[in-house]
Amino acid sequence: MDILIVDGYNIIGAWPELRELRDADLALARDRLVERMAEYQAFTGCKVIIVFDAHLVQGTTKKYVDHQVEVIFTKENETADEHIEKLAKSLQKVRTKVYVATSDYTEQWAIFGQGALRKSARELLIEVDAVQRNISSNVKHIQQKKPMSKIPLTDEVAKIFEKWRRGEK
Repeated sequence: MDILIVDGYNIIGAWPELRELRDADLALARDRLVERMAEYQAFTGCKVIIVFDAHLVQGTTKKYVDHQVEVIFTKENETADEHIEKLAKSLQKVRTKVYVATSDYTEQWAIFGQGALRKSARELLIEVDAVQRNISSNVKHIQQKKPMSKIPLTDEVAKIFEKWRRGEK
C-alpha cells in the first residue's frame, strides 16, 4: 500500500489556487486541499494523510477524518516537519511505500533519510491535476454511453414502446 503524507501549509503556500484562497480565508484553503487530496486518494488508491502545523496553539495532537482523508494538527511546540518525520518512520513497512509531499528542501532530505520518498509541491500538483482530468474524462465517457437494452430495437419499435409506456395508442 502506498501512503502519501502531505505537508499541508507548505502545499497551500506552493499551489497558486490554494495560495490565493489562503490570502482570503485560510480555513477555506485547508478545506480545498482536503477535497483535492480526497479525489486523488479515491482515484489512485494511495492513502493520504495531511499534516498541519499547530505548534503555536496549546494542546495535544488533533486527528480527524474528512472526506476519508486523515487530517492531523500537530501538538503544541511540534512543527509539521517533526511530526511528518516521526510518521514517515513509523509507517515504514516492507510492502508500504511512504511518500512525503513538501517543497521544503531540508524536510525532503530528512524524510529521504528515513526511507520515505519525496514529492515536491509542483510534482503533486501535476499529479492531482492529471487525476482531475482523468476523472472528468471518465465522467464524460460514462455520460455519453447510451444504455443498451437487452434486445436490440429498431428506432420504429422503440417509438412504439415509448408510446405504450406513456399510455398513448
